[in-house]
Amino acid sequence: MAGILFIISAPSGSGKSTLVSQVRSLVEGLDFSISYTTRAPRGSEEDGREYHFTTRSEFERMIAAGDFLEWAEVFGNYYGTAISALSHAKDVGKDLLLDIDVQGAVQVMKKLPEAVSIFILPPSPEILEMRLRNRSEAEHVTSETVIQSRLAEARHELKQMRDYKYALVNDVLDQAVSELRAIVLCERGVRDGVQAVASSCRTDAASPKLKAALSTFER
Repeated sequence: MAGILFIISAPSGSGKSTLVSQVRSLVEGLDFSISYTTRAPRGSEEDGREYHFTTRSEFERMIAAGDFLEWAEVFGNYYGTAISALSHAKDVGKDLLLDIDVQGAVQVMKKLPEAVSIFILPPSPEILEMRLRNRSEAEHVTSETVIQSRLAEARHELKQMRDYKYALVNDVLDQAVSELRAIVLCERGVRDGVQAVASSCRTDAASPKLKAALSTFER
């Protein structure tokens, strides 16, 4: 069954990109939408691979032209998903995976309520801070202001988690990969071996693991 839209959101530093990459290598028929952004490339990032890097004026031209399914300004930079990504996935008979922030996800869920929304969260603010600092060092960005801003934004984004159909805690990568894979397959109609795992990740199931992670951000 092709044509399913999967929305994946997570606070910055949650390990979402690694998780998504591994699931795509395990599950066939998943097209990945490369977002547009006005921020500068980081590290080894390349235009057309991680993002389509563009100028602010060009991005605003695309907004005016109605070229985006969703767009948002995050930490002073624009990010957006082109509408053409949906038609491209359908044309090649694949499901589409959107890796977008909470602002963009809310826009898509309103426009396309049938989309399957998945929220990924870190196990605790301490681990999130450690991941953010490690990533910042690797990118040679050591601004304490940026790190604290992203931690504050993470707490804000977690308040939107209940709007998502699924939520999983990315503490052990292999387990998180298994859970995300189960969600994708279950939404495609597969039941054997994956339904119980996918059901345990529903936000309305409020698993003990999910509750424990959320409680650490409420301290």
